[in-house]
Amino acid sequence: MDYVKSAEAWAIHRGLDKANSDKQLIELIKEVGQLAEAHNKGYRDKQIDSIGDIAVVLTIYALQNGLHLDDCIREAYNTIKDRTGKMKDGVFIKDGD
Repeated sequence: MDYVKSAEAWAIHRGLDKANSDKQLIELIKEVGQLAEAHNKGYRDKQIDSIGDIAVVLTIYALQNGLHLDDCIREAYNTIKDRTGKMKDGVFIKDGD
């Protein structure tokens, strides 16, 4: 099953594709906050739920702005796929930074 397309269809059926994307951006921030809380408390089930919610919210936000999440991920991946760098304190530092 293509869950991005399913989420898009769900949003379109409910008219969310024509709604104000400002509201979806606020919802994204809320969901990221819930993920941070789940992470900090070690609640794996809530991490899974929050990551899924974030993916759905991003899918709808993209749709509202004439984009598709798959295209955005492909663009980001193509930017980073050949990137080199090193790990420092658990963070990847790309060469040139």
